[in-house]
Amino acid sequence: MLIALNKPYGMLCQFSPDGSGKPTLADLGLPPRVYPAGRLDHDSEGLLLLTDDGALQALLTRPGRTPKRYLAQVEGTANPEALARLAGGITLNDGPTRPAAIEVVAEPDPLWPRDPPIRQRARIPTTWLALTIREGRNRQIRRMTAAIGLPTLRLIRVAIGHYQLDALQPRQWQYLPDPSGQPFRSRP
Repeated sequence: MLIALNKPYGMLCQFSPDGSGKPTLADLGLPPRVYPAGRLDHDSEGLLLLTDDGALQALLTRPGRTPKRYLAQVEGTANPEALARLAGGITLNDGPTRPAAIEVVAEPDPLWPRDPPIRQRARIPTTWLALTIREGRNRQIRRMTAAIGLPTLRLIRVAIGHYQLDALQPRQWQYLPDPSGQPFRSRP
């Protein structure tokens, strides 16, 4: 089976508690024996795919294979030079990133409120960026935007390959068809 979930801000991408008191995937009433195909940090939101199919999980998480699209609200105004640096790849402390597709976009509408809200400073504008990457290093987009002087305030994954977040609200999930269009069948 394949499930799309809109992971809310502050939720851990695991089923077992870590002692911090943060909510986990176990709080959402998901079917048994499904596991995340990839991760989202606790302070990131949006599309998380879960499956009980190990081969599919490996396919979805193989670096370079499946593009992931994010919306990032960053502090500051993105200039063409900064965007070109992101598009060409940024050198981080763990090496250079692959090139990214990037564009400035309007604030998504409608967008659910985040709890707690992001910090906003009256004299510093924010910009929304759409980024597509083909790798998934730890906190990669946050580190990339910080490297060009635009710290990420809010990060929402909206697509993994052709799977889209669409209208799912935080904490909501739904079954998805397999890539051939047929419904996935649960494993015994």
